[in-house]
Amino acid sequence: MFENYKVYHYTYAGRELVVETGKVAGLANGSCLVRYGDTAILCCATASPKPREGIDFLPLSVDYDEKMYAVGKIPGGFTKREGKPTEKAILTSRVIDRPVRPLFPKDLRNDVALTLTVMSVDQDCSPEITAMIGASIALSISDIPWNGPIAGAFIGMVDGQYVVNPTLAEREKSVLELTVAASEKKVVMIEAGAKEVSDEDMFNAIMLAHEECKKVVAFINTIVAEIGKDKFSYPSGELDHDMFDEIFAYCENAVMEALDTDDKNVRDAKMQPIQDDIVEKFAEKYPDIAVVLPELIYKIQKKIVRRWLLCDKKRVDGRRMDEIRPLAAEVGVLPRTHGTGLFTRGQTQALTIATLGPISDAQRLEGLDTEDSKRYMHHYNMPGYSTGEAKALRSPGRREIGHGALAERSLLPVLPTVEEFPYAIRLVSEILSSNGSTSQASVCGSTLALMDAGVPISAPVAGISCGLITAEDGSFDTMIDIQGLEDFYGDMDFKVAGTHKGITAIQMDLKIDGLTPEIIKNALETTHKGRDYIIDEIILKAIPAPRADVSEYAPKMITMKIAVDKIREVIGTGGKVIQKITADTGAKIDIEDDGSIFISAVNRDSADAAKKIIDGIVFEPEVGATYEATVTRIIPIGAFVEYAPGKEGLVHISKLQQQRTEKVEDVVAVGDRVRVKFLGIDEKGRSNLSMKDAAPVEE
Repeated sequence: MFENYKVYHYTYAGRELVVETGKVAGLANGSCLVRYGDTAILCCATASPKPREGIDFLPLSVDYDEKMYAVGKIPGGFTKREGKPTEKAILTSRVIDRPVRPLFPKDLRNDVALTLTVMSVDQDCSPEITAMIGASIALSISDIPWNGPIAGAFIGMVDGQYVVNPTLAEREKSVLELTVAASEKKVVMIEAGAKEVSDEDMFNAIMLAHEECKKVVAFINTIVAEIGKDKFSYPSGELDHDMFDEIFAYCENAVMEALDTDDKNVRDAKMQPIQDDIVEKFAEKYPDIAVVLPELIYKIQKKIVRRWLLCDKKRVDGRRMDEIRPLAAEVGVLPRTHGTGLFTRGQTQALTIATLGPISDAQRLEGLDTEDSKRYMHHYNMPGYSTGEAKALRSPGRREIGHGALAERSLLPVLPTVEEFPYAIRLVSEILSSNGSTSQASVCGSTLALMDAGVPISAPVAGISCGLITAEDGSFDTMIDIQGLEDFYGDMDFKVAGTHKGITAIQMDLKIDGLTPEIIKNALETTHKGRDYIIDEIILKAIPAPRADVSEYAPKMITMKIAVDKIREVIGTGGKVIQKITADTGAKIDIEDDGSIFISAVNRDSADAAKKIIDGIVFEPEVGATYEATVTRIIPIGAFVEYAPGKEGLVHISKLQQQRTEKVEDVVAVGDRVRVKFLGIDEKGRSNLSMKDAAPVEE
């Protein structure tokens, strides 16, 4: 039945990679089922037969579609089916989109969809890398025009040694999480999180990943050679070259004058009359001029900006290639929040707000990997006003989620452990003004906010971006701290965050077919100098060290540990005990399965009161030991005393004093402080105490 069914085998990092084609999803332009260990991803590439009208970009969508059955789970919620993509799925879609997109023809306008369905997950065999390889195979064997293939590799570092595609156990011990996509000749995408890894170690890891990718690309090429389809032809979506040359000659000087400023508002204001003039001048000769005007202006500006950078080493705002824009930093901006950091770089500005909460505020996760919660969350918002646009607020898109995750990954290695700092931490970066590399501004603002909130981070983290301009002869130049136009019209946005000691995160976006080792090494060196400068000259001058204590408006936390078999006593039947403690003290109490208890309250007294009650519940008196106690009530046969918080016992009348006692009231009264000796627990579970066998209470 399946005449075209083919199976291809490759050993990747010691595990079998199997590619099946010709059996499923036969109506897609290209499809394959890729298995890596017990991980299985169905990868389908489809394209519309005709281009989409009225657009000046490639309408590509990449969807990494997680299915809960892949890990044997039924989805939560009322509907019990998968809903919107998880944050992890969105981030994986972006990681695959970024290396794939630059390799499509620049003039292709047909809709292209990559659907990567996760059907089975083996935690030792990364589904993200499997999906990236599968996407490359599906596109390569399809008839969709694409200049691949590429491959992906994940590199870890365990005990100082690099590990290719590490297992789950190895990933848990690794100080590096590096994902690289590469073609046969160049590196196309880099995404990394690291625990202060050096530039040299990071560079060597990237090169190792490229070597592994080359081998996988060669494997993919053998598949393409056997079953690859001829690429379909399509009408070019390029602008008419004669029209472009004519209009460029007409407005070149005016556009150069408009672009020659460091103020985005001034530049935009100068460009508007130029655009109006072009439409008026050429509307009769080119009736569609208004439709193609955005793309036309984009390419006119791009040609001028790239010419300045390549030929004149001139940047739009007049800076040197290695010069960072003016910087400013401020903390304590908002009075009632737990911590704030305002970071400004040129016309890019990020305000990050830190909020501290009890551990129970940690985010619960439902996905395909083993992580089920996280106590540190970073959210990034970029409203329309940040770019001078009049548009309504909307829910965060993939870009906002991606930038938030990058900032989160950048700060994670320097955060204290939950034992050192028992708080859930949420950072929100509000982008107030955007003109280049807002994600790295949010990293700097976040360091300020954490320090202002009294979070004892191990080292300040800064982030900076590096741009690239390449010539046809292969020569290149890099520039630090790219602004908007240099991002739009340049070839690379290489973002690196880290401490003085090393790198904590990398994200690299490309508009060309890849990077050489020389460019990568140059970018790492350039960004290291930049982040060192920002840490020393800006961040540490704004706040030299984390504050000694948290804000007066932050909850006060106490941690304690009890025996596991005492958890039931603290919680009580149906939660009655812990609910009463909360009601009486106003504190919030979270108990972990290992006996860790986290107490949070608006003030220290409430937290201390809750801890005192719990101490009493779990207190185990020692036979023969003496304790200070308070008389709580008197009965004819003796006195009840509280010898520990919540612990009462009876001092029998015969044990009140050495001589015979006729009446309890003759010896003690309610409220008296006495010293008692613990004699043990009787058959009814009561504590037996003695005053006559204990030393007297010292005044």
